[in-house]
Amino acid sequence: MFELSRNEILRDFKIVHAQGKSFANRDLVVYILRDEKFAGKVGFAAGKKLGNAVTRNRVRRLLREAYRLNKNKISKDCAIILVGRKSLIDAKVDVAIKAFLEICKRAKILL
Repeated sequence: MFELSRNEILRDFKIVHAQGKSFANRDLVVYILRDEKFAGKVGFAAGKKLGNAVTRNRVRRLLREAYRLNKNKISKDCAIILVGRKSLIDAKVDVAIKAFLEICKRAKILL
């Protein structure tokens, strides 16, 4: 099973959310903060509007998998928060990966 190391887990969502830039599409929102203090950290979120705990956990798993498969293609000098939207509830992994790469390309964090 895929696990992030302690060094990669983003703990302070508030700072990245408040100071970072956001990029969105139909499936997800990505907050990016270029700061050496948070470099290489990532966080995943799914709000209560998406549904019950099972649904939110599924969306977070999709986001984690999309990140895991493309982790090596992303610049390590920024902190990232991935927030799932309603359209990801019934989506497959391919949709999440495509949406993630599209936003990364637009945010210019792909290597």
